[in-house]
Amino acid sequence: MKHPFWRCGVFVAALLPPPYWLYQAWSFAIGPDPGKVLLERLGQGSLVLLLLTLCLTPLQRATHWSGWALVRRQLGLWCFAYACLHLSVYLLVVLGLDFALLGDELRKRPYILVGALAWCSLLPLALTSNRFSMRRLGRRWKQLHRLAYAALGLGLLHMLWIVRSDLGQWTLYGAWALLLLALRLPGVGRRLGRRAGGVP
Repeated sequence: MKHPFWRCGVFVAALLPPPYWLYQAWSFAIGPDPGKVLLERLGQGSLVLLLLTLCLTPLQRATHWSGWALVRRQLGLWCFAYACLHLSVYLLVVLGLDFALLGDELRKRPYILVGALAWCSLLPLALTSNRFSMRRLGRRWKQLHRLAYAALGLGLLHMLWIVRSDLGQWTLYGAWALLLLALRLPGVGRRLGRRAGGVP
C-alpha cells in the first residue's frame, strides 16, 4: 500500500474525534458536566494514541514494511496534540485560566503533577519528530525517544489515580502497555521478525 493513503487515513481518523467531542460538550449531549467528560476523553485519546504509536515498531519488525515508521511519527504527533488539548481544557474549564489556583490544585490533586510530567516527556519527542532532528541527534535520537515509555508510565499512573475505583478500562490499557514492554525484551523483537520472515 502506498504511504500517502495511510497517512491521509490516519490524519482524518485522528482529526475527527476532538471536534465531535467539543460539539457534544457544547450541546450538553455528554451529561451535566460536559467539560469534565471532554477532559477525560482527550486524556484517554492521548493515551490510546501513545499506545498505538508504540505498537508500530513491533509491527514494522514483524511485517518488514517501512510505512509503519511514517504512520508512527504521525500518530506520535497526534498523541501530543491530544495531550495539549487535554491540558488546554483543564486550564480553561477547571482553572478558568486562574493560575493562582494551581498551587492549591496540586496540593489537593497530585495526579495533576504526574500528568504534567507526562506532557513534559512528550514535548521533546514532538519537537524532534522530524528528519532534521534525526540527522542532528544521530544515535541519541532513539535514546531520547525512549521517553515515550516514561510518558506511558506517567500517563497510566495519572489515569489510575483519577479512576481508582473503576479499573476496568485502565486494566485494559495497563495490559496493553505490559505487552508492549514484553516485546522490547532482548530477543523477543528479533524472534518476532524472524518468524514473520519465515525463519524458524
